Amino acid sequence: MFRRQLLAAALGTALLIAPFTVAQAWESEVEALKQRWEQITTLRAEGQRRHSLKTLSDEAERLVQANPGEAQPLIWYGIIEASHARERSGLGALGSARSARDALERAIEIDPQGGNGSAYVTLGALYDRAPGRPVGFGNSATAERMFQRALQIRPDGIDVNYYYATFLEDEGRRDEAREHAQRAVDGTAREDRQASDEALREQARALLSQL
Repeated sequence: MFRRQLLAAALGTALLIAPFTVAQAWESEVEALKQRWEQITTLRAEGQRRHSLKTLSDEAERLVQANPGEAQPLIWYGIIEASHARERSGLGALGSARSARDALERAIEIDPQGGNGSAYVTLGALYDRAPGRPVGFGNSATAERMFQRALQIRPDGIDVNYYYATFLEDEGRRDEAREHAQRAVDGTAREDRQASDEALREQARALLSQL
């Protein structure tokens, strides 16, 4: 009887610990993906990122498959695959862009905040840059809606203000583009995305000098 009580107690403790252990496992894997993405996108020159981003995207996709129903793996798969799309060309780029879009939209269904706005920023850039129908899914109205949603969540974000500024410049709305480029220059870099945010701040300064 005493042994059975000990076993029951041990099993009960294991059940309490197990969800936390699983959660910690995928969270640490997401953090590792994020750090490697930062290194690839900020330290490597354009044209030298494609293979590394493909490898990273494959790893992120496996993490999504192993953790169905979790928003963060989906968000980071979407961000990485969107970066991979920028390094590709033709139908391959469009295929990666679609995969990124689908993952991010699924993530938003799970987490309406979209990972503190990150999902909305990337979706805005995807809808802005993809070709329009019938070839692609690009849509300027949807892009702006995504950027506006990100701004509601994180109004001082360097990333959202920079990408929204480039969108506004392309739309010929130079005064608004100038405002958001300045907000990107003055924005707050995130502790966990410092390298990429600071790189975008420099791009915002360059954009501001042209407006």
